[in-house]
Amino acid sequence: MTGNASSSGARRSDATRTAILAAARERFAGDGYERATIRAIAKDASIDPSMVMRYFGSKEGLFAAAVTLDLRMPDLTEVPRDEVGRALVTHFLELWESNEELTAVLRVGVTNQGGAERLQGVFRNQLLPVARQVCPDPEQVPARAALVAAQVLGLALTRYVLRLPAAMALSHQEVVAWAGPVVQRYLTAPSP
Repeated sequence: MTGNASSSGARRSDATRTAILAAARERFAGDGYERATIRAIAKDASIDPSMVMRYFGSKEGLFAAAVTLDLRMPDLTEVPRDEVGRALVTHFLELWESNEELTAVLRVGVTNQGGAERLQGVFRNQLLPVARQVCPDPEQVPARAALVAAQVLGLALTRYVLRLPAAMALSHQEVVAWAGPVVQRYLTAPSP
């Protein structure tokens, strides 16, 4: 195969992948994760459904690749240090309730390796910098951020995915009152 044929194939492959991702983003945004189908996404991208599977392996893999997650983490420099936990829990509650893609990514993340890697990257790239702002020991930032992630993801899983009645019954104020001090401790308390 010549260089031109190989680069032409790579360009076609990139164009196909780009078309699939664009169609998937539109379908997931318009129909939601559950109702979006591989067949509809393939039709929108003007390709055979088998090509979607070839490139992404599954609907979960496609979703993980297509969805861009911005946690829109708050700047904590203006938040009093002893209020950081409450501010983050409030932020995450508002975020989870206004962005159904996050719930879908959480569902995918617990069942699909690509989705799990996507969530890991989101929290690594977006939560670690926030933890660095307030953590008293720079060497503990990854562990403390992981504990915060466990808290907020656990809350999201029980409240928005599993929809446990007791978790759903809690008001925002109650969730913040219970979980805020825990997140605060993870981020700012002395090492145990």
